[in-house]
Amino acid sequence: MDGSVLELLERALNQGAAVIALVRPGQAGLPTPCTDWDVEHLVRHLVVQDLPHFTVAARGGAPDWTSPPGELGGDWPQQFLLGAQQLLEIWAAADLDQPVALPGGGQAPLRSRADQQIAELAVHSWDLARATSAGVHLDPALAEHALAWSRRMLRPEFRGPGKVFGAEIPVPEDSSAYDRLAGWFGRDPGWTPAAHR
Repeated sequence: MDGSVLELLERALNQGAAVIALVRPGQAGLPTPCTDWDVEHLVRHLVVQDLPHFTVAARGGAPDWTSPPGELGGDWPQQFLLGAQQLLEIWAAADLDQPVALPGGGQAPLRSRADQQIAELAVHSWDLARATSAGVHLDPALAEHALAWSRRMLRPEFRGPGKVFGAEIPVPEDSSAYDRLAGWFGRDPGWTPAAHR
């Protein structure tokens, strides 16, 4: 795997782990910028849906995103770290030039799936940090990488009612990287838990 992409993916995983570790007792039911998920549902998505599916994708397979997530244990940070370590080991041994299918047809090198994983982790780390008011510094390089990749890949037909992504929320170009990332993925950069309880 490209050293720079491997480094970014590892940083994205470490950032996700840090945000999950800061979730405090009593915050599981708080709302998040993902309108259908509270904090516990978002953590479950990251730990027992994203990481196992990322692992399938890193092996060149096609994850079944419609399958129900597995069980979320009591130690969320440790469960995330174990899945992250397994994922990194698989990526380290992967053939990045292996062609894999793209959603909607066509093919791309396997390395493109690492970009998608960085984007997913960066967006959901922002979601979770915002929901829990966690005082964690989010790595702007991850947001910039996620934006560069997703602006090429997130097409208009993927947005709208009943689709995976909401409409883009316009954000000034001089806004922070995470505000621009949130807006691009249909989040309100000004979202706060207090306004959505």
